Amino acid sequence: MGCGSGMLGPQVPETSTRTVFCVKFQREMPGLEEPPFDNHPLGQRIYENVSKEAWRMWVEQMKMIMNEYRLNLGTPEAQEFLLKQMEEYFFGEGAKLPPGFVPPQAKK
Repeated sequence: MGCGSGMLGPQVPETSTRTVFCVKFQREMPGLEEPPFDNHPLGQRIYENVSKEAWRMWVEQMKMIMNEYRLNLGTPEAQEFLLKQMEEYFFGEGAKLPPGFVPPQAKK
């Protein structure tokens, strides 16, 4: 077949997509490709129970937390604080917003 024939080649079903029962969405969804941190029990727990979409939402939440609290992740205290926030976000009552946090206005 020549170029431009419209053929894309054999269509292979995506069977390697791992699914998890997501704790945030309470349904089966595509899971993470690998645990988010090596050798940490929370990373393994997230890998087994959190979807890619819920992880993406956490990353946005984490950026806000890091900025609002001005966290220096080079310190053990900041790392521990962020891990606690992450655990609450996924497995607790949800990460608390920083005191006085005002979400940005949606663009119209």
